[in-house]
Amino acid sequence: MNTIYTPPGLDEIRQFLLDIHTIAIVGLSPKAKRPSHQVASSLQGFGYRIIPVRPAVDQVLGERAYARLDQLAHDVDLVNVFRAPEHVDAIVEDCIALRLPAIWLQDGVINTAAAARAQQAGMFVVMDRCIYRDYIQLLDR
Repeated sequence: MNTIYTPPGLDEIRQFLLDIHTIAIVGLSPKAKRPSHQVASSLQGFGYRIIPVRPAVDQVLGERAYARLDQLAHDVDLVNVFRAPEHVDAIVEDCIALRLPAIWLQDGVINTAAAARAQQAGMFVVMDRCIYRDYIQLLDR
């Protein structure tokens, strides 16, 4: 098994951002000043549907929240992760089991082994990048 994560190029990321519509955000905070909330709010403004994945909250940004990925009532194109690296292994395993197509690990969320497992399973994987910054850089011109 390939244990090396190979990041996608900027052209691949740009096309991916054009092709997706619904993003599950793991670790989406209901607090407006938190980075996850600010990024999710911006993604909504860009036209994406966001699905909060966070236990103990009913909704965030007007969308029903789910405690776990396996409870989602919607198909998602991407799982965007705002959790510490030590939680990524379990999130990747859930994504693989659920046959989800893509995972994006935000800035500072680095788990190379988990990213390699996700790629090996056929997922599109971005690690240690900000989806908001990439959107602004690659699409908002």
